[in-house]
Amino acid sequence: MTKHLYQYFFRGLITALPLGLTVYLLYVFLRWTETLAMQLIRPFIGEFYVPGMGLLLGICGIFLLGFLVSQRGAGRLLSLVELPFTNLPVVKSIYSSLKDFADYFSPRRSQANQQMVVALRIPGQDLELVGLLTRQRVDDLPGGFLQGDRVAVYLPMGYMIGGYTVFVPRGWVQPIDMPVEEAMRASLFAWMSAGGSGASPGQARP
Repeated sequence: MTKHLYQYFFRGLITALPLGLTVYLLYVFLRWTETLAMQLIRPFIGEFYVPGMGLLLGICGIFLLGFLVSQRGAGRLLSLVELPFTNLPVVKSIYSSLKDFADYFSPRRSQANQQMVVALRIPGQDLELVGLLTRQRVDDLPGGFLQGDRVAVYLPMGYMIGGYTVFVPRGWVQPIDMPVEEAMRASLFAWMSAGGSGASPGQARP
């Protein structure tokens, strides 16, 4: 009986935790946007305020920002705005990492630079490493790298505690018919979820 209660509790916890965290983060975001909206537009509209105007204002602001940065010459202005964030020692590392992460989802990325999920197979070894193909060529890298038909593969570690980037011959990688987002999500929990049937990066399949 105790064993069944233990299993029921953790099954309920596993089910409720993702839902609860998602709802909580949405609540925090909505509350923040509502508070910010009230501070910005209260001087103009007085007491007339409808709940949800903060979210609407945030969405409109994102669309407006996207429109502005899409215009010709906006890149130079954006570079000036980014100048303090790209020169301060600690802030530079944080901002650059977040910018690179955001640029990964940018629709302006060319097809040649799109990442894809691959299985890295070392010849003569019954081993598969699941990773992301991040670079299709190495001839534009600094001197010291091995040249030839080689590619870069990023191997994320379980629970996103880090990862490794390896440069290997193109023949060592095999594309996997799987969205990048799904592969990253599976790697986050070491491929233990029902959606991921492979081994975690860095481990052989049983």
